[in-house]
Amino acid sequence: MSTENRGSRLEHFPVSFFAIVMGLSGLTIGWIRFQHLLGVEFGILSVALTTLSTVTFFVLFILYAAKLVRYPGAVIHEIHHPVKINFFPAISVSLLLLSIVYLSLSTTVSLYLWVAGACLHFGFTLYVVNVWMHHKNCQIQHMNPAWLIPAVGNVIVPIAGVQHGFIEISWMFFSIGMLFWMILMTVIMYRILFHNPIDERLMPTLFILIAPPSVGFISYVGLNGEVDNLARFFLYAGLFLTILLATKIRRFIRLKFFMSWWAYSFPLAAISIANMLMFAKTGINGYFWIGSGLLFVLSGIVLMLAFKTVEAILDRRICLPEG
Repeated sequence: MSTENRGSRLEHFPVSFFAIVMGLSGLTIGWIRFQHLLGVEFGILSVALTTLSTVTFFVLFILYAAKLVRYPGAVIHEIHHPVKINFFPAISVSLLLLSIVYLSLSTTVSLYLWVAGACLHFGFTLYVVNVWMHHKNCQIQHMNPAWLIPAVGNVIVPIAGVQHGFIEISWMFFSIGMLFWMILMTVIMYRILFHNPIDERLMPTLFILIAPPSVGFISYVGLNGEVDNLARFFLYAGLFLTILLATKIRRFIRLKFFMSWWAYSFPLAAISIANMLMFAKTGINGYFWIGSGLLFVLSGIVLMLAFKTVEAILDRRICLPEG
């Protein structure tokens, strides 16, 4: 295919690229928590990962802003697409995750990132839910776990929000996220059980199912101050989904690489951090070993994803027209 037929790669630069920042930020938070448990406040690895996550976000943000300026029609097409629309909140989720990362470095920077992320995500939530309510082109086959991204973002807000003193606002976001988690989880399971299998390209998004209960546990414990029975429900729901998907590892290994593979990263970071937090609250060593073990698995997965992404970019297998 000629370069002319392919068009500009910037025109086909997908908003789903921000899932990379979600994965890197989740990995960074995981290592910060792990080192904190070992008595290291902010090690060299955490600094390196923080830098990488931040630079990656700004590079992607600049590229997507350039796409908006040069190819506004392509952006409009994405935001009207029944599947791609759900990746726009990955931008605000990235800001919220970076606000958590910077809690240990600069409270001021963390606050600015949190305010920007929370406001932007609230706007995305209103827009996406309105699209869902007044849809014209959404079909059951379009439903996949990526639809949970807008919901997950709301549940992330309290993690840094509580630290900045916004308790009631944090409870509001938590409630919104949990409400839509319950609604969407029901629809997603209906779609999985009674309709055609999810397209191979989107199969990795099944890992997103792990994120809401795992992040829900972290946020709820931050809001509530202790581990109670509802917190345990969130944690064990996340653990069960992790184990369930682990039994399907051979299916995932056989998949062709797509950018959707980055969906493996953030959910695994969330369940890893949740277990480390449970260890910090209860002192039960099993949670530490589960959390740290998942963190090391996640680190290997992120390295593999980074390699495959760079390889795909160099081979010009991404940022291409659909079809």
